[in-house]
Amino acid sequence: FCLSFKQMQLHYAKCNIYIFAAVRMTAVDDISDSTEVVEMDDVPSQFFVEKHSWDGLRDIIHGSRKYSGMIINKAPHDFQFIQKHDESGPHSHRLYYLGMPYGSRENSLLYSEIPKKIRKEALLVLSWKQMLDHFQVSFLHVCCYATPHHGVYSREEELLRERKRLGVFGITSYDYHTQSGLFLFQASNSLFYCRDGGHNGFIQGAPMKPVEIKTQCSGIRMDPKISPGDPSFIAFINNNDLWVTNIETGEERRLTFCHKGLNNVKEDPKSAGVATFVIQEEFDRFTGYWWSPAAPEGRTLQLLYEEVDESEVEIIHVSSPALEERKADVYRYPRTGNHKHTLLKLAEIQTDQHGKIISAQNKELVLPFTTLFPGVEYIARAGWTRDGKFAWAVLLDRSQQKLQLVLLPPALFIAASVDDLQWEEHVEAMPEGVQPFIVYEELTDIWINVHDIFYPFIQTTNDKITFLWVNESQTGFCHLYRITSLLQPECVYRTCLGGKIDIHNNDFKCPIEEEVTLTSGEWEVLARHGSKIWVNEETKLVYFQGTKDTPLEHHLYVVSYESPGETVRLTKPGFSHSCSVSQNFDMFISHYSNVSTPPCVHVYKLMGSDSDPLHKEPEFWASMMEAAGCPADYVPPEIFSFPASSGFQIYGMLYKPHNLKPGKKHPTILFVYGGPQVQLVNNSYKGVKYLRLNTLASLGYAVVVIDGRGSCQRGLKFEGALKNKMGQVEIEDQVEGLQYVAENYKFIDMSRVAIHGWSYGGFLSLMGLIHRPNIFKVAIAGAPVTVWMAYDTGYTERYMDVPENNQQGYEAGSVALHVDKLPNEPNRLLILHGFLDENVHFFHTNFLVSQLIRAGKPYQLQIYPNERHSIRCPESGEHYEIMLLYFLQKFGYGIKVAQFKCIV
Repeated sequence: FCLSFKQMQLHYAKCNIYIFAAVRMTAVDDISDSTEVVEMDDVPSQFFVEKHSWDGLRDIIHGSRKYSGMIINKAPHDFQFIQKHDESGPHSHRLYYLGMPYGSRENSLLYSEIPKKIRKEALLVLSWKQMLDHFQVSFLHVCCYATPHHGVYSREEELLRERKRLGVFGITSYDYHTQSGLFLFQASNSLFYCRDGGHNGFIQGAPMKPVEIKTQCSGIRMDPKISPGDPSFIAFINNNDLWVTNIETGEERRLTFCHKGLNNVKEDPKSAGVATFVIQEEFDRFTGYWWSPAAPEGRTLQLLYEEVDESEVEIIHVSSPALEERKADVYRYPRTGNHKHTLLKLAEIQTDQHGKIISAQNKELVLPFTTLFPGVEYIARAGWTRDGKFAWAVLLDRSQQKLQLVLLPPALFIAASVDDLQWEEHVEAMPEGVQPFIVYEELTDIWINVHDIFYPFIQTTNDKITFLWVNESQTGFCHLYRITSLLQPECVYRTCLGGKIDIHNNDFKCPIEEEVTLTSGEWEVLARHGSKIWVNEETKLVYFQGTKDTPLEHHLYVVSYESPGETVRLTKPGFSHSCSVSQNFDMFISHYSNVSTPPCVHVYKLMGSDSDPLHKEPEFWASMMEAAGCPADYVPPEIFSFPASSGFQIYGMLYKPHNLKPGKKHPTILFVYGGPQVQLVNNSYKGVKYLRLNTLASLGYAVVVIDGRGSCQRGLKFEGALKNKMGQVEIEDQVEGLQYVAENYKFIDMSRVAIHGWSYGGFLSLMGLIHRPNIFKVAIAGAPVTVWMAYDTGYTERYMDVPENNQQGYEAGSVALHVDKLPNEPNRLLILHGFLDENVHFFHTNFLVSQLIRAGKPYQLQIYPNERHSIRCPESGEHYEIMLLYFLQKFGYGIKVAQFKCIV
């Protein structure tokens, strides 16, 4: 097992030599002794799916995909409420958002007017109005952006879209400055801005003409953001460095000089202001710089930014016919065991009264980052307190079992260019209290799930700070707390002989004055993947989303943070909701659905006495989108649960065969993900992404989905069952769920069960066929991780520790090392993988296939040359779905042929 990544690559090269030399290798199959393949007569109780030709299956898939094209990504999102100040007008709010208007296939910036009064007897549907005048991103002539020579997106944009799981064209994000009404967005490989008037009133009538922001930069400008303190300035990333420009004067300035612009990736490892692959993929942070919100004092603007050196991170080369113009895709990928060096720095910009940049200066921490914060591996989150008095950061150690929330006074950063003597004088001249403050710390023996909930209140005294935070480690469930920390750490640094800095106890931890529990119980406050809270400081209420009623539904709740007690639900049960609350807390929007009802988007107004704001009742106000009609053959899945032998209640979904015949056993497909951070089973509409499961059911298959241990929204103990043993507990829950369904729904044919999934689900599909070939007769594995040593460090080490500490776990969980346990019968294993996959590299399938060949095992492989980890191109997606159905037929699910019977 003790193979390094390089050794595995060398091993694979040797495998190729064996293949070309036509040397046939065999291996002992420990299953063949206990498994017998026999021919049987047709079993009368078995239902056989009608066999279709490839063209016939293609027609079926065409029909099912027509519906998905009608509703995919049509719903409005990224809402921005703006309260109108013209009290004489008929409207109370203007609502900005991104959406796809009827008849369009591009995302656009839109707005709607929310009236002050409505007719309660009639359904008010708000009109979607174009904010931009005749503006179209015009990517629609290209069907498949993942083919680089088409030139639709730059490489940077392609990779960002993969990390964000974006599947739409057009404008996908925007920045908004409330006071000035400035909008900033990226489109058509450029940056644009427009204004709505902000606090000075709203522009009426015709849409606005966006203004393109000109540049002298080469390459794409990424991650644009408006300066809160001076909205005439914006910042962006260009070629891995941080730039600013004044949109009024057109002046542009490069702030950092980390990237050399060399063609040789190996010689150009640094970046500034950029979130690296692991930070984006595994921590959901997509930016590496943060404007200070403070209004400029003496015309000084400040940006906190992250500088990363990936010299020790491995370089990956991907070649494909699709890359003929680029020859090879080259990038750094931090597989398990790799290290990177990361710093926090400060950029200061001095301007004159006309906005002209007088000077720009980079500052670094008074002591090296690793000296101030030893053992820190990841800057998981960062930003500024609302008054700009402190920068803050959430720091994690490499094992991701220790979290620190740190405040950093801007004065802690000194000019990066000072010599040793000036540096010593600068440090000694620092005022008292200029040091880091660790205001909160979490420890766990499982892992810490990084979240997005941090709300610092404006300080009323300099010696303490109060903030809202969520903690999962304390009770095992993610809950809200109000915390007050004293800014009085025991530790201070001091200058010693020789100008050295000594840190007493090497710790800046502050005492906690008060920690008040706001929510509690065996349920979760939603805090990951961009979840928000909305804090009304006037009424002392906090609005949040959670699973208090059931782990299968997300709801909007409100609780007092001043006098916590009752938690009030604001959304209607029987649906799962995703909400956004207005800035003055009088309205909210809910995007909601259930398994039977496609998504709709409604606006609600909170009505009731101001003397009891906690118990205001939501009243339907207007609709932004009504539920689309379901496909004619759509039958919603049935949700079930069962008490597992592990002691947990486990939830699942069952798509019943549409042509169910009494007394007949139907072939069954287990659709699986099974890994951390994902929940498949909930009471939301399963259209678009999972319509293929309904298609399978319409053909006569039973489809089962189970969220076993390891899936999220069930608490840290439930998710943490995978700690150090991924792949060793999940199949047990999946098989137990299948057996429960077979016992309670008599149409499940346990002699004909296939397992299918993508990514972690692809990994578990292989694990199912390896460990339970008597249960799973077919495995269809998409983009599977096959060797955990070759996956990224942030994910793998969080769940599996470093390889040297968990050799047994890495070996047991790496399917490529257990191919001898796979069955010898053909047509039982299909592997699918995108050749350009930058997440689960094609190396995983390369290595697995080489091991299969050496062991003499049968398999089928379907490659998608132009696809990355997600299948984006409609033609590729269609081919994958047809291939899935066709392969199931080949095994004998669709025709009356000899059946495989496994005798164990």
